[in-house]
Amino acid sequence: MKFRTTILSILFVCLCHGQTDVHHEGKVSTIAFGSCNNPRLKTKPLFDTIAGVDPDVFIFLGDNIYGDTEDMEVLKKKYAELEAVEGYRQLRDQTVVLATWDDHDYGVNDGGKNYPMKKESEKLFLDFFNEPHDSARRKRKGVYASYTFGPVGSRCQVLLLDTRYFRDPLPKVPKKDRKGSAAGWYRPTRDTDKELLGEKQWKWLEQQLQVPADVRIIASSIQVLAHEKGMENWGNVPHEQKRLFELLKKYKANHTFAISGDVHFAELSKMDLGTYPFYDLTSSGLTHSHTAWAKMENSFRLGKAFAGQNAGVIEIDWENKSLSFNILNRQAQRVIQHQVPFSELQFK
Repeated sequence: MKFRTTILSILFVCLCHGQTDVHHEGKVSTIAFGSCNNPRLKTKPLFDTIAGVDPDVFIFLGDNIYGDTEDMEVLKKKYAELEAVEGYRQLRDQTVVLATWDDHDYGVNDGGKNYPMKKESEKLFLDFFNEPHDSARRKRKGVYASYTFGPVGSRCQVLLLDTRYFRDPLPKVPKKDRKGSAAGWYRPTRDTDKELLGEKQWKWLEQQLQVPADVRIIASSIQVLAHEKGMENWGNVPHEQKRLFELLKKYKANHTFAISGDVHFAELSKMDLGTYPFYDLTSSGLTHSHTAWAKMENSFRLGKAFAGQNAGVIEIDWENKSLSFNILNRQAQRVIQHQVPFSELQFK
């Protein structure tokens, strides 16, 4: 309650060029996140474990429910199932909850721009997460949004991307060519007209990368770096991935990294963008995981993947100027840990 009560009363919305959508004056030091939460499964989600680290912010990265329907009454009932989870309600009361969506809460498995009920689904999503009626999100297509926390010198920006609303269909790999892979459904497109974020979201993102921030988190429902598994990821649309990297370089977006979900296991990935080490910490899932997928190739992986219920935790040490990337298991043990000083995350 400490953080929530101090900042929500001084929240404001900006729609100007170069300014964030929402700013909170309170400084954050612990940010938890997770994805792939199915309230209908018998396994208990990790909300109590997450609450135990007393996060300032919790980020839902998608598949927050498993809707998979074009019937909005069905989708509404499935949101009600999440609302009925006591651990979720307690976490929501304890901290600030931010959210984007992935395919299953968007409405269709592996769905993109062709999902016919995306406008209706968007309204349900925003209503459930108590989006203000006059917010920037309510005035544009897609659920992407930006938030800043804290004063200059210890300001954290969170960029929630929408990888569903505008995305073109992905090239599929024929079943006979999957070579027994546990996944391997998609291959990178060669068509540079194919979109992932859509032009309006790209314009918004470029503006957001010019907002002053001392730590910047890019929250993507799908993995930004890992691509060999042939699952949905940014590597399926390589020209869009390259565009992201070029924007980071252009604006020298120091102290920037990604968090992602979707794949039903956890891992930390790293790619060198020239001299800049770009990290993507993946956490999935809150209620269920997939051991076989965790064993698949990822040439960017640091250490080992973790196949089990998990949640991600980012710790920002403002005094010593460092970041800690962590994955927690059900017992709140840190099964993945990695320390990164601010000085490492600098564009030369």
